[in-house]
Amino acid sequence: MLTRVDLCHVDTLRCVVRVEAWKDGQVLCSALGEAETSEQAEDRALERLQARLRINPSKSPTLVAAETSTDQQSVPKSWPTNTPQPTQQSLASSPRSDPSNSGQTHQTSNAPTPEHPSEAPSDPEDWSEELAAIDVEVRRIGWDREKERIYLERAFGHGSRHRLTRYADLVAFLRQLRAMSPGDRPESSSVPILRSDLIRQGDEMLQQLQWNAEQARGFLQQHLGATSRQKLSDDQLLQFNMLLEELIINANSNTPDSSA
Repeated sequence: MLTRVDLCHVDTLRCVVRVEAWKDGQVLCSALGEAETSEQAEDRALERLQARLRINPSKSPTLVAAETSTDQQSVPKSWPTNTPQPTQQSLASSPRSDPSNSGQTHQTSNAPTPEHPSEAPSDPEDWSEELAAIDVEVRRIGWDREKERIYLERAFGHGSRHRLTRYADLVAFLRQLRAMSPGDRPESSSVPILRSDLIRQGDEMLQQLQWNAEQARGFLQQHLGATSRQKLSDDQLLQFNMLLEELIINANSNTPDSSA
C-alpha cells in the first residue's frame, strides 16, 4: 500500500493536508488533516486515514513510518479513483430535513448525485495583483516558463496560467507556490486539490454515510448556511468534507470490534 500526500490549503493560521491510500492503482480511502504546520496536519490526516481503514497503528507501523515519505510521483494524479457510480437524486433539488437521523440506514439509491463543480461565487474581475504575485514566487523558486508549464500540466491539465479560468484555481496556484522552497522541482511538488476533486470526495463520503439528499442538504444548511454545495467556495467545500469525515470517523469508533 502506498500513500500520497497533497497540500490543500496554506495560510498564516493553518495548513490542510489530504492523504490518500493507494493499492493496485486504486484509491482505497482518503482523509484530511488540519493543523498549524504541514507536518502536524499530515500526521492528523494519517491518523484519520487509519481510522477510516480501521487499521490498528500498533499492528501496522509501516503504514506511517514507511509511507508518509512516499514521493508524490509514485502515485500519478491521473490514475483512476474507482469512484462508485452516482445515483439520480440531486443534493441541490431536495427539500431540507433534519440531519439528526443520519445514523439510520438508507438505501444507496437515495444518495445524492454528484454536483457539477460550478464556479465559486464572487470572483473578482481584476486578477492582476495575483498574477504579479505569481511572477514573484516563480522567480523566487527559480523556475523558468518550462518548469512552470510542467507544474501547471500536473496540477490543472494545461500548461499556461492564462488558461486558468477560475479565480479559485489561480489563488490555489499562488498558495502552492508560496509554500514551496527555492529549488523545488515541478515534477514532485504538491499540487492543489481542485473543486472537482472536493466534490468527488464529498460524494464518496455521503455514499459511505448512506445519507439521502434530504439529510445531506439539512447538514449542509445547519453547518454552513447553504442549500447546495454549488454555493460554497472551495474553502467551504473543504470544510464541509472535513465535517463529513469527522462523522465517519466517529461512527467507526463507535462500532463494536467484530474481533472482540
